Parts: sequence; C-alpha cells; structure tokens
Amino acid sequence: MIEQWVGTINGYLWGSVLIYLLTGCGIWFTVRLKGIQLTKFSHMFVLLKSSRKANAHGISSFQALCTSLAARVGTGNLMGVAVAISLGGAGAVFWMWLIALVGMATAFAESTLGQLYKEKDSLGNFRGGPAYYMSKGLQNKKLAIAFSLCLFFGYGFVFSSVQANSITDAFYGSYGIEPISTGIVITIVAAFIIFGGLKNIARFAELTVPLMGVAYLCVCLVVIGLNIHAIPAIIADIFTSALGLKEAGSGLVGAAIVQGVKRGLYSNEAGMGSAPNVAAAAIPHPPHPVSQGYIQMLAVFFDTIVICSCTAFLILLFDGASGEIQGIQLTQQALAFQVGEWGSDFITIAIMLFAFTSIVANFAYAENNLKYLKLDNKAGHWFLRIGFLAMLVFGSVASLPEVIALADLSTGLMTVLNVCALFLLTKVIVNVAKNYHQQSSAGQLPEYMPDEKEHSKYHLTKGIWQK
Repeated sequence: MIEQWVGTINGYLWGSVLIYLLTGCGIWFTVRLKGIQLTKFSHMFVLLKSSRKANAHGISSFQALCTSLAARVGTGNLMGVAVAISLGGAGAVFWMWLIALVGMATAFAESTLGQLYKEKDSLGNFRGGPAYYMSKGLQNKKLAIAFSLCLFFGYGFVFSSVQANSITDAFYGSYGIEPISTGIVITIVAAFIIFGGLKNIARFAELTVPLMGVAYLCVCLVVIGLNIHAIPAIIADIFTSALGLKEAGSGLVGAAIVQGVKRGLYSNEAGMGSAPNVAAAAIPHPPHPVSQGYIQMLAVFFDTIVICSCTAFLILLFDGASGEIQGIQLTQQALAFQVGEWGSDFITIAIMLFAFTSIVANFAYAENNLKYLKLDNKAGHWFLRIGFLAMLVFGSVASLPEVIALADLSTGLMTVLNVCALFLLTKVIVNVAKNYHQQSSAGQLPEYMPDEKEHSKYHLTKGIWQK
C-alpha cells in the first residue's frame, strides 16, 4: 500500500511537476538575470583563476566547485545519458543541452543565496544552503526544517547506498568480485575521508574530480577526433530529431523531450538545493556572494554540456546504439567498439570514481543540515556517520527499489521547496547580482554590503555576512 502510494506521488512529481517547475525556474532566472549564463559566460573562467584561496573557516571556491561536481558528476553522466538516448533517441541530447543552459541561471541563483545567508557553526566553520536562506531570507523556520529532513534522508542515507550498489555491480560484472567485498572496501575508504569533515572531503574532491574528469574527457576527445568526419552528421541528427524535422523520428519528439529534460535535471542538479550547501562553505573571491554563483554555474556547464555531451557522442558513434543494449552496458560497449576491450574496463573504473566522489559529497550535504534537525552536536554527527557507513554496506548487497522510491520522494519534495524559495527571493537575487555588476563595471573589486532596508541586515565581516 505504502509502496503504491509513494510510486504514484513519484510518478506525478518526476513525470510532470518537477519537469515544468525546474524548467520554468531556469527560464525565469534566465530572463530576470538578463541571460547571465550567455552574456557573462567568460566571467566564470576569469573567476576560476582566483578560486584557490581559503582560510581556517572555509574552503576555497575551487574546492566548493569540485565538491559540487563530485556530487553532480556521477553515474548519470555515463548511465543516464545512455538511458536518455535509448528511450528518446538522439534528440534527447538537444533537450539535455537546453535544460542545462537554463539550469545554469538556477544554479547561479541558489548558490548566490547560499553564500549570502551563510553563518558560522559551533566549530567556527561556514554553513549555509537552502535551509539557511529559508530561515533568514523568508523568515520561515518550518520550511527550513522540512527541507533539511528531506535532504538528510536522501543524501545522508539512501543515495550513497545506491551509488555503492552501482560500484559493486560494475566490479562484479567486470571482474567477478563479490559485492560485499567491494562494499567493505568502499565503506573503509569513505570512513577515512568523511571523518575528516568538510575540509577533508573538499581536499579529496579537489584532487579526484579534475583527475577523473580530464581522463574521461581526453579518452572521449580522442575517440571523437578519430571519427571527426562523422560528427557533423551526428550533430545534425541531434537537432533534426529533437525538433521533429526527420520524418522517421517525428514520433520520438515527445520521448526525446521527456528523457532529455529528466536526465538533464537529474544530472546537473540545478534547483534541487544540494549544491548551495557546499557553495556556502567557500571563501569567495572577490568577497561577494555572486562570485560563488558564477563558479557554480560553471559546474552545471561542465557536468552536462561537457561530460554528458562526451558520453552522448561516444554512444551515437556506436553502431549498436539503436539496439537492445541499454544503460551502462551501452556506454561500455560503445567505448570498447572504438578502442578495444580495455574501453569496457575504463568505464568500470570511471563509474567507480564518479560514484565514489558522489558518495563523499552526499555526506557533506547531509552533515550541513544537522543544525535544523537539532543534531548539530557530537551525538548527531556520530549518528550520521554510523548510519551513512552502514547504508553503504547495505547498499552494496541489497536490492533497493523501495528505498530508492522513498529517496526520489524526499528529493522531489526537497526540490519543490527549494524552487518555491528561489521564486520568493527573486528580488534579492536580482539586486545582489546588480550590485556585483555595478562594482565590477566601475573597475572595483566587488564586495557586498547590503542596504539596511533590503532583505536582511547582514554585512561582510571576516568573510561572513553578519548582523
């Protein structure tokens, strides 16, 4: 009965409500911020040059970028793209691109708010995210608690067990290693990283994410380069299939839209309220919340426009892309078709790295929300750690359909709450962005000092906005 009820709600949430809500949110902020992801595109890379600065109270902007990418760049980039193309055809890729493009504006909005309303915890470290801007910006603590509960359950216990399940399945299928053995190793390594707190997680992400991203990107670019003559036809196929210009594929337009939008939203996480949790922990440079908004826009661009596109071209170059093979096996066989058997092993290793970095980033998100659940103490931190690690072992060997359904429900509700908060705080986002660009245009190093009559009475002191 409960499973049926949860399944019905998830069907509505993920089948229609969230698609329209997140797409509408992206379009709304694209318009209100005057196409910031296009008109200020190069500025993201300018800020990246000075993003390595940190201090005792926070992580660097680059570490925050890598940590959010660690959560974003997961199995969806390898498996999700394959599913989208299998079910929606080549046209699904176009809609993934489009949803990422408007999603960049949403990512800018939520991460800017995360920085704006951040505060220090009992240990002197920065904390922030949707729960904080719901509590401070909207003066609604009940909404903040509801959001924290959803995020805590999904990211603290369930999603990581699903990622662990993906890793153990991949290793069992490729090398015959028993899932429980792989699961125990994953849990031990994860424990070593997460016991060091957010800064340890950020350092791990800073080293691992660029390495795995560049390695995967290089392999894909070599394959694309070797088949460069076929790329124009593939790009044409993507556009014509997406817009129904091909007679044979006109019936797939609806499927292409649904699959492209769903997989794009799932992959880039823009609007879900996850990335602002780590974005708030960064020391922005320039010392203005908007600078972190720009950095997090870059995460969506890299995740979907770059990584997902590489996977898409890899699959569309494969002669078996239209066959019965689906999911991660399609990606594995597509690469093996181009480079030989080692290509399948490479994808297995990539899945392991992508999924494992998502695991440790998920812990950081859950830990950030302990305050609003009255668990921001030693007992609360130990409860999360033990529960989190136990679920990794459980997820390694279990079939998780019911748990995944509950996780999807909690994430869906979390996203609805976050997007509603973003809409209600639109004026704040627009005004803060305007403040940044006015200072930047005047040749000044942007620093945020809000008007006393504005949304809050916070000012910047030693890297934190305080009353």
